[in-house]
This record gives sequence, structure tokens and C-alpha cells, in this order.
Amino acid sequence: MKILIYGAGVLGSYLAHALVRAGNDVTVLARGRRYEQLKKDGIVIRHHFQRKNTVDQVNVINRLEQEDYYDLIFVVMKYNQFTSVLPILAQNNSNNIVIVGNNADSANMQNFLVENSEIKKNIAFGFQLSGGKREESGRIISVRGGGQMVIGSLDGDISFKSTLENAFKQSKYKLIYNDHIDGWLKSHAIAIVAMNSIHYLNNFDFKKISKNKEALTQMISAMDEGFMILEKLGYKIDPAFQLKIVRNYRKIGYYGMKIFHKLPVNKLIEGSFSEIEAVYRTFDELQKEANSSTPVWDDLKKKSLEKYKDEVI
Repeated sequence: MKILIYGAGVLGSYLAHALVRAGNDVTVLARGRRYEQLKKDGIVIRHHFQRKNTVDQVNVINRLEQEDYYDLIFVVMKYNQFTSVLPILAQNNSNNIVIVGNNADSANMQNFLVENSEIKKNIAFGFQLSGGKREESGRIISVRGGGQMVIGSLDGDISFKSTLENAFKQSKYKLIYNDHIDGWLKSHAIAIVAMNSIHYLNNFDFKKISKNKEALTQMISAMDEGFMILEKLGYKIDPAFQLKIVRNYRKIGYYGMKIFHKLPVNKLIEGSFSEIEAVYRTFDELQKEANSSTPVWDDLKKKSLEKYKDEVI
């Protein structure tokens, strides 16, 4: 099967690896230094938990032309990068597109593709359950269990589900279908924003955060307020246990976060506040629509955005 991975970061590189090993004809779109690294060395991954190294040779391009056709396109990017790619996807002749990553605005993304494409676009949204970082050499440190992606459609069943399953048929990679993917992605974004804002304000010093009761409490309270906004607007909190922990079992949530931030593996996961800043902007619209008070969330947003603004300037 002919597949394009649009984006060659930590997540896109692992996804390409899984699809190559499943026997697919995989092309990766990358630019600049990453394009040169892939052309020269291929996709080099250190699988942290599996204690092994892999190298996969793939086709590499630096732009997607209108006439280029792929059976599947996976767009694997940070949330703040998606909007720049949507016009390119709209004009391309491929039908089946999976947008993978943190996403607080899936409906508008789908509407843009549908309204600006001359051919029918079949669209799904997913989130790959893995992390890691990219070294200067281009090698990826992949932090994961088994390869997994939560995936779903805004319109019910995924129309190209059989194509997806054929792509992964010869792999150990698992597709976890979700009937409420928009709610799942928004729920996940709430947790990611609260956690990453605390990480950013504390300079990603996870050991320090694990000992900071005020920071961990603020993180959990901000999640609760974010989930409250989603509930008021009719979104399903998914997985539901997130809401139960931050609202009804805060002590368990507190100690869970305390333990999590002590894990050495956190040092192997990259953070990017530019993505979080973009999610905050999207959730501003949801907050206005819900018209609810969110003092902890607002305080966390104010402090982290002020720091980000100072650093960008």
C-alpha cells in the first residue's frame, strides 16, 4: 500500500517505522535538515523500553504536489502546525486522510478540507500513544509500550476502515477505534494543557514538580475546570476515569501525578509550549461559549502565556 507520513518528528518517524515493517510503500515528507538526515541515514530509532535500535529506509519528499496520490496520508504534527498544511491537503488528489496529534478543533479542520477540496475527502482523527525526543544526529528516542493509535471519525464509522486495517495488518501496531473521537481529543487536550503549563512554568524540572504540592494541586484543579467547560457544552469526557479522579478522588490524582513526575523516563519526552499556546487560544472560544468561571485555568494560562511571550520576544 502506498502511504505518506506528512511530518517526520518523533511520532511520525515511529509511525513510518511501523508501516514500513508492515510491508507498505512508505514516503515521508520532511523539510530542511530533517529531510537531509532521512535521505542520508533513513529513519533511525532507539526503542527505549524495547532496548533495540532500528533503521528503515523510506522514500523522502519535501513537498506534496496536487497530482501525488497515496492510498493513505497520515498528517502527524503539532497542533499549531496543522492549519498551514490543510490547504496543501485540500488540493491534493488523495482521498483518505488521518490527522494525528493533539487537536482541539477537529470539526473546523474537517470542514475546511471538505469545503476546499475538488474531490471527496475521507477524514479521520487520531492520537498515537507514544512519545520521545529527537537527537541532534536525527536519531529518534521512542518511548512507548506497543504501537497504538486512538482513532475515529466525526461522522460515525470510518469510511476507509478496511484500508487502514490492511495497512497495519502485518504489524503489531493496534488501532483503538473511538466513537467519540472529538470528545476524546478535547479531553486529552485539557489534561495536556494543564500538565504542560506546569512543566513549562517550572522549566521542565520534573523532580521539582513532584515535590511541589501547590503546582500539582493547580494542575489537577485546572483539569477539573477544563472538563467542566466540555461537559457544559455537551462533550463526552473520554476516558471517563479522568474526570472521576480529578473531581471525586483528588487525593489519588495528586499522588498519581506526584509519582508520575518522579519517573526518569520523563527526561526522554520533548515538550513544546508553542503547541500549548495554540490550544489555549482555541479553548478561549469554548470558554466564551460555556460562560463559566474557571479561575485556576485562567491563572495558569495567564502565567504561562506571559512567560512564553517574554521568551519569544
